Amino acid sequence: MRNVINFNAKWAFSKEASGVPTEVSNKWNFVNLPHSWNNIDGQDGDNDYYRGTCYYAKELDKFDLPTAAKYYLELCGANSSADVYVNGKKLAHHDGGYSTWRVDITEALEDKNLIVVAVDNSANDYVYPQMADFTFYGGLYRNVNIIAVAESHFDLENYGGPGIKVTPEVSGANASVTVEAPVVNEKEGQTLVYIIEDKEGSVVASCDGEVAEGKAQLELTNVTLWHGKKNPYLYTAKVQLVENGEVIDEVSTRFGCRTFKIDPENGFILNGEEYPLRGVSRHQDRWGLGNALLPEHHKEDIDLICEMGATTIRLAHYQHDQYFYDLCDERGLVIWAEIPYISKHMPGGRENTISQMKELVTQNYNHPSIVVWGLSNEISMAGSDEDLLDNHKVLNDLVHEMDATRLTTIACVSMCDINDPYVQIPDVVSYNHYFGWYGGDTSMNGPWFDNFHKTFPNIPIGCSEYGCEALNWHTSNPTQGDYTEEYQAYYHEELIKQLYTRKYMWATHVWNMFDFGADARNEGGENGQNHKGLVTFDRKYKKDSFYAYKAWLSDDPFVHICGKRYVDRVEEVTKVTVYSNQPEVELFANQKSLGKQVSPEHFFYFEVPNVGETVLVAKAGECTDESRLRKVEVFNEDYRLKEKGAILNWFDITEPEGYFSLNDTMGSIMRSEGGRAILTGLMSHMMAGMSDGKAAGFEMNDGVMKMMEGFTLIRMANLMGTAGVTVTKEQLLALNAQLNQIPKN
Repeated sequence: MRNVINFNAKWAFSKEASGVPTEVSNKWNFVNLPHSWNNIDGQDGDNDYYRGTCYYAKELDKFDLPTAAKYYLELCGANSSADVYVNGKKLAHHDGGYSTWRVDITEALEDKNLIVVAVDNSANDYVYPQMADFTFYGGLYRNVNIIAVAESHFDLENYGGPGIKVTPEVSGANASVTVEAPVVNEKEGQTLVYIIEDKEGSVVASCDGEVAEGKAQLELTNVTLWHGKKNPYLYTAKVQLVENGEVIDEVSTRFGCRTFKIDPENGFILNGEEYPLRGVSRHQDRWGLGNALLPEHHKEDIDLICEMGATTIRLAHYQHDQYFYDLCDERGLVIWAEIPYISKHMPGGRENTISQMKELVTQNYNHPSIVVWGLSNEISMAGSDEDLLDNHKVLNDLVHEMDATRLTTIACVSMCDINDPYVQIPDVVSYNHYFGWYGGDTSMNGPWFDNFHKTFPNIPIGCSEYGCEALNWHTSNPTQGDYTEEYQAYYHEELIKQLYTRKYMWATHVWNMFDFGADARNEGGENGQNHKGLVTFDRKYKKDSFYAYKAWLSDDPFVHICGKRYVDRVEEVTKVTVYSNQPEVELFANQKSLGKQVSPEHFFYFEVPNVGETVLVAKAGECTDESRLRKVEVFNEDYRLKEKGAILNWFDITEPEGYFSLNDTMGSIMRSEGGRAILTGLMSHMMAGMSDGKAAGFEMNDGVMKMMEGFTLIRMANLMGTAGVTVTKEQLLALNAQLNQIPKN
């Protein structure tokens, strides 16, 4: 029988080694897997984390392995390219840092062995991703196993797949289930036994089959459907390879029986019922760990997502851990799975998009939670060309050939013209929009989707990303771009009301469920992260916006007072927001009722007298929540954004009343004749520092310029470094002095 031996313990690791080692050196560090070498420097900003080749080495005594005819080394995540050596002999190379792959090490094994994996996350022009707003953590950051099997065994070399493929077809109350399990090195007289068990482990269907066929069809009567969170029912399919009455190998997988379609008017339909997909995107990394997660970390993530009430997750921007897909199956989350074909199309990367897609589909085919395969994300950022379009057509055809049961999709960057032929390639489309954060205002989101729906009524449209950043900054007057928890809450209130009331939208995904590592970012006062998460990077704090979604999506009764971290307030009367999924909320200040409110939108707004110390208690049905306020005479500067390592901070900027400054938005300055003249000069300086008129991969077109209108000038200046444009403090102060001469009227 097959044996899977975990191979995670005590690897020697070196970042400094100059080549493949011939022995384990005591000068190396010893680490247990999963491991990443960028767990610290990939999260601290300045885009200076180590990208290169590192070595992992481990000794193996063959006598410690079970007796078997064949041995495979299984690597579940090595980012982003890797080579495997056994006793100095190179056995395999793999490009793609997020999928499982295996190496037959049988012939290279001796009594004593040194296994070396050289892992490389350095920049190149042929392995995706190379440009994206997240850290490309290097390392062996998922499990490594040795699989021992008989000479005849189920296939272990089919793009890292599980060796079993299950395709259920529901018809009325029954289902026909096709099970495929090809055998390698088959022998005469061997047979296959196919078994399907229900959730309780009872056999509900079985049959024998020929090894040469490697395929059987079994019938399920009175089938129980996998119905999302309402009933995530899973069957188990097993196939046994039998020789002389003995089972010599076995593969198994869980699967679900369900039907779905995506309707351009009615959204997502699951088993014939409307099932709105409203949820989040997820990056897998953690503070201090990078991508090197343990099962308990994945479990905590899905617990938080389920607590919020989400029905869907976009697993961005790469293949995630098999354990997390398993959790999605169990919890009934509907999944968008994708490859890291992102941001920058590379003509030399086509084969890598194909291989990563083959691995994604092959390894995840059996998961009932997955309904769409994502071809790319924001890949038309610098415009689309014939090579990009052809790459997408190849991928789209490949996915349909490999999987006739699911649909394809793309995540388009906001500036991508809806008439671009690229938008017409997949089965369904979603857009990444940040109106109200990077540009425009929140009110633009819903009408944009209405226009797309009107223009292309037969193309299902969704929102694959939307969000804004928030840290522990606070204000009673939130404004776009201030990084306060209060503006993020306001933003998501507005987006919920617009997106969730448009039935035709096939799916909406908040960007992002969790803050995540983005080492190129230096903004918001905490460098090295994207802070658009509804939950902090360490998963310790749920921001107020988390509860806005919980109020709309969760059935578990709750009430939440916003602004718990914003205690000191200067105003005489302050606004307090309460979220609840209960129909009525009453708020008490120092035990005095401030009244009851009813809100069909689940958002309740109270005016609270701010005198001395105030204890707030919100009641909604049987639920209560408590918070505190304190009246102060001077605003607490601990609540105001201070950029770490910024060229210039807000408090360095003079703001004469009635005149412009660097703290004003580009859009408002452009509406002034004098301000427009100054900005024209600034943009000329920016363009001079860019090659081919592009900044960080963005083509400086009308769409990008429109997006930039929402940035304050100081914020834009602090972001220019990522575009390769240098602006000094002296230049900014001089620019501010010019703006101070221009009246706002």
